[in-house]
Amino acid sequence: MLTDNVSRIVDARVNDPGAIAAAAARRIKATSLIGEHGKAMIIAADHPARGANGVGSDPTAMADRARLLDRLCIALDRPGVTGVLGTADILEDLLLLGVLDGKSVFGSMNRAGLAGSVFEIDDRFTGYDAATIAAMGFDGGKMLTRIALDDAATPSALVNTARAVDELNDRRLIAMVEPFISAWQDGKIRNDLSTDAVIKSITIASGLGRRTAYTWLKLPVVADMERVLASSTMPALLLGGEVKDPDAAFVSWGKALKQPTAQGLVVGRSLLYPSNGDVAGAVDRAVSLL
Repeated sequence: MLTDNVSRIVDARVNDPGAIAAAAARRIKATSLIGEHGKAMIIAADHPARGANGVGSDPTAMADRARLLDRLCIALDRPGVTGVLGTADILEDLLLLGVLDGKSVFGSMNRAGLAGSVFEIDDRFTGYDAATIAAMGFDGGKMLTRIALDDAATPSALVNTARAVDELNDRRLIAMVEPFISAWQDGKIRNDLSTDAVIKSITIASGLGRRTAYTWLKLPVVADMERVLASSTMPALLLGGEVKDPDAAFVSWGKALKQPTAQGLVVGRSLLYPSNGDVAGAVDRAVSLL
């Protein structure tokens, strides 16, 4: 099955590149960003484009594209999963496999801040732009927005995010902003996940752009989420990140989802690469929280 999928994709890319646009044109779009359970359940798979291929103790887990696509297909087929987030290469593979009907689709926009690089904060837009997201019939774009007060690249990162928010809002597409207060520590960027730092990132991110009608936030689950989510009226999607304690993570997600601005989950590695290998089981458990 894995080999067959790769062969189909490669054959199309070599012999019929136009098949990607054709697949996008005939795709059945989602009628709502929200599922029947009243929340969004989006599978994230844009990590490899930033060089972040590791999961747990395996530094190259997400680098095997056939296995990643297989896990994505399993996840997208589970009841209650409403959408997917990815870069062009991954979303085009999924289009060619015909698994995006009825799903919301979000294009990842800025991936230049490669994991572990000295220019990580200078996260330029190397992926989707608003025009292409609209042309592909997708629902919105996502941008990682790290705010490092000790890095002079931060103003440019904020300007680029604001410009993307404007361009998506102009097209009535969702601008999914993922903000962090970050700092350099021992030569690496660290995100500050304290409650006050996350609140500060939200208040900054909420004000980016000349319009915010279509702005949503993608936020980590931290301590005191009631206070965190009270800091903005923007709809919020909760990110999963890499989970070390699944039971604790699911409890914290469930509590946070009860807040009025919380509109669902955007989870990637912890569902696609669960420690027990059961992708369907992990996804179903996450959906049950909704």
